[in-house]
Amino acid sequence: MKIIYNNILPPKGYIGINLFGLLFVRNNTNISDKLINHENIHTHQMKELGYIFFYILYIIEFIFRLIQYRNWDKAYRNISFEREAYDNDDNFSYLSYRKFFSFINYLNINK
Repeated sequence: MKIIYNNILPPKGYIGINLFGLLFVRNNTNISDKLINHENIHTHQMKELGYIFFYILYIIEFIFRLIQYRNWDKAYRNISFEREAYDNDDNFSYLSYRKFFSFINYLNINK
């Protein structure tokens, strides 16, 4: 994964942002293997959905979760794409056996 250090992205409060398979982090950010794995999971999600469709679904689900939870952080953490990535970011072999569209298993509304 290509890492781009800069002074603009990600927004404050976030460690990194994956845009089309490129990881943007702020200057002087320490990058962990766990973060790289988390973002690689997102890259696989993007590739299987097509990058643009991934972002469309991501935004729609975020809006739904924001209405559901009325809390920005809780909405973000309950997006199915994020739940899959957070649940597996410390499992460095996850991508070797991950099935297509595994994020669907994380759509459960009652979490």
